[in-house]
Amino acid sequence: MAETLTATALTLKDIAREAGVSLATVDRVLHNRPGVRPDTVRRVRAAIERNAFQPHVAAAELARSRARRFAFVMPAGPNPFMQQIEAYLGEMSAWLSARRLGVEVVATDVFDPSVLAASLEALSGDYDGVAVVALDHPGVRAAINDLVDAGTRVVTLVSDVPSSRRHHYVGIDNIAAGRAAGALVGRLVGQRSGKVAIVAGSQGLRDHSERIFGFSQVMASEFPDLSVLPVLEGRDEDGRSEQVLAQLLGRHADIVGLYNVGAGTQGVAKALSDAGRGKQVVFVGHDVTALTRRLLLQGVMDAAISQNPGHEARAAVRVLLALARGEPILREQEKIRIDIVMRDNLP
Repeated sequence: MAETLTATALTLKDIAREAGVSLATVDRVLHNRPGVRPDTVRRVRAAIERNAFQPHVAAAELARSRARRFAFVMPAGPNPFMQQIEAYLGEMSAWLSARRLGVEVVATDVFDPSVLAASLEALSGDYDGVAVVALDHPGVRAAINDLVDAGTRVVTLVSDVPSSRRHHYVGIDNIAAGRAAGALVGRLVGQRSGKVAIVAGSQGLRDHSERIFGFSQVMASEFPDLSVLPVLEGRDEDGRSEQVLAQLLGRHADIVGLYNVGAGTQGVAKALSDAGRGKQVVFVGHDVTALTRRLLLQGVMDAAISQNPGHEARAAVRVLLALARGEPILREQEKIRIDIVMRDNLP
């Protein structure tokens, strides 16, 4: 049986040796030139498929008349997790340069569907691929579909719009993340009864609405003694999140649990602290940042549902590049995991 060659060492010479033909024959098969017997063509193609061989990527990219351009449409404002994704994109500069790729970040108000749709429409014709943190709204869906119709590869990032014709979604299973948060809040509250607060950025963001759905499912089925209050929306802003939660804490002295679905974490923590309830309310949120790390160490935050921002940045670029080249997407490689991080297992 022929040994499968590793992708790192694979060359035309390797394919020729495995197929038992000359380099010239492999070249003819790759370029569909005449003069090769059908059984030899089949043998060469079998060796190519067996080893997932592709012509030298760098040479193919250098042969292009221009570099590819990708746009990342990201939330404007100080969202620590989104800032981490942008930072990782910056760290990929050498990798991007070697593949003649340019990545530009377009900051916009992703909570306003008309603003987000206008930002997407402005990209048409200028970019080979677009990754967007998307609001699930008809106007945004139409803008995504228009980009796809114009030949742009579109990937939704962190927050999906599955009813659009986007090519791929890069992000976690948000329903599972919400269910994990619900299980954590319920178990950490213990035998106490009372109310549970939810602070989201916007229920129009599908990642937030799916997390809330998963969270509410678990609370209703497994913790019937805990009453979930109506969702507060803070637009992922510290000031607004602090304000709406402070008002809620003032109206409900029996809040025992809190799920912060998105960002605005500093404001949420301040509202708890100012109410004197920083160590009394079970607080579960998302993402490991400098802020959430500090809150976990202080015991203000009990757990964070973590997703790897570096993996998401790299996966979005790799998926867009594969789509632009017409190559298969390595779905297991690009799958984003959920991790539960507490004070005792901080990375």
